[in-house]
Amino acid sequence: MAPTRQKSRSIASPSVAKRAGLPPLYTAGDAARITAAAATDDLAPERYRSEFRRDYARLIHCPSFRRLQGKAQLFPCQESDFFRNRLSHSLEVAQIAKSIAIKLNDEHEYFQANPINTDLIELAGLAHDIGHPPFGHNGEEQLDQHMLEYGGFEGNAQTLRVLSRLEKKQTLSYPHQDDTPLAVANGQDCRAGLNLTFRSLASILKYDDQIPRNTDARREAQNEKHAVKGYCFSERELVSQIRSRVAGPKFEGKMKTVECSIMDIADDIAYSTYDLEDAFKGGFLTPLSIISMPDHQKAAIVAKVQKRIEASYTHLSSKEREFGLPEYNAVLQRIFAGVLKVEVPAEILDDGGLDMDQYNALVVSITSETSATLCSNGYFRTEFTSQLVGRFIRAVEVADFNEACPALTTVRLSIEAFIAVEVLKTVSFNAVIMSSRLKSAENRGQWVIEQIFGELKDDGGYLLMPEDWRLLIEANPGDTGWKQRCISDYIAGMTDAYCLEFYERILGRAAPSIQKQH
Repeated sequence: MAPTRQKSRSIASPSVAKRAGLPPLYTAGDAARITAAAATDDLAPERYRSEFRRDYARLIHCPSFRRLQGKAQLFPCQESDFFRNRLSHSLEVAQIAKSIAIKLNDEHEYFQANPINTDLIELAGLAHDIGHPPFGHNGEEQLDQHMLEYGGFEGNAQTLRVLSRLEKKQTLSYPHQDDTPLAVANGQDCRAGLNLTFRSLASILKYDDQIPRNTDARREAQNEKHAVKGYCFSERELVSQIRSRVAGPKFEGKMKTVECSIMDIADDIAYSTYDLEDAFKGGFLTPLSIISMPDHQKAAIVAKVQKRIEASYTHLSSKEREFGLPEYNAVLQRIFAGVLKVEVPAEILDDGGLDMDQYNALVVSITSETSATLCSNGYFRTEFTSQLVGRFIRAVEVADFNEACPALTTVRLSIEAFIAVEVLKTVSFNAVIMSSRLKSAENRGQWVIEQIFGELKDDGGYLLMPEDWRLLIEANPGDTGWKQRCISDYIAGMTDAYCLEFYERILGRAAPSIQKQH
């Protein structure tokens, strides 16, 4: 790590109120960076801006954050400007995460005196998907297959790479020491990305595990087919620094900060509610179609949710963790109570002219109309998702306060809210993401990425890449792993539209063009 300049008091880490006998929530180590923070000579440090606020600004002004608007969340970006993309999803996650932090700061004794930093929380929410490649999880799987022998590929691992290496804000020596930025020097990767604080980087480190380094290791772990959650081998030293600075040099075990824990919950809440709203708007689901799903489909959902309950709520008794088809139906009945609550007009009942078949037909008609109206009426849809989000935020609680290191305090949803979130997430995944309508679009995107990667990795294929990427590859000639990682980084940073456009330019049937800039 390059030497750092002495910090000014005006840009030190956020001040923290101290509670007797317990460590502070934020320390000087949290505010340290990979290298010295860049500072222009003609601007004095701001006395009013914390290091985390500085990180927040660096994030929202970077190109990778802007590109999230061109990456699909659930439906292809060109389908409609109503549906969420990765950028709008990240904004929603940040808002929910901030609300959770404000709630905990208000309710928990320690956080009342040592408040969770909301700039840091928002940064975690905004940045959590910044490493996701074009075409969602299909794109992730395709890149991972190409990178099996070179450390794999996974969206969360790529988020850490984007923030700590790929963004062009700083190198280890530029601009605070050298006038010219060098991405590679003497075979060493000198890039520092946005050069965020270690605590900010920790806030997006969801999985404190190194991805198996090669094909043999993946085969041994029996996970060759799907991307493995974690961080890449190339970031192992950085993760070690993050752990040491945030959790302490003697810390052992898996690290996950309270900010990361909150962001993770906020992501699940947004996924379970707002993706469901998009599925309603897109005509993939209705409340009635969810409730009346065949039992064999419900059983598949129940099995997935039960597995997650077992993994996340080990402290509960087996009885409290029990989740079967009756419990699943009860969850849906609570969520869609407004749809199932049928009120037959009194004048019809007063006439006494309805037999049982007619009454049942009327109930079905009213329920169907209510279900359809919830999907088609924007007011009702908005109120429905707003109510869900509000209930889920209120159900967040401190699960395990870490007195030795409050930064590693665990936050979770109540078991009831967790089950509701997991049910809605799984329903959306099974009914929408796995549907033939969406799979056809994703399959094409996966194939396009496969073709592009195959073309670029061939001898001389990298010459099709933009100049800065070509120079990066040429900085380490003969290093196949370096070249493969550069190609992976380049493709992962593409928007969905740019990926298709680049494919057409190098492999499509259109006339060749030299006018379009990369």
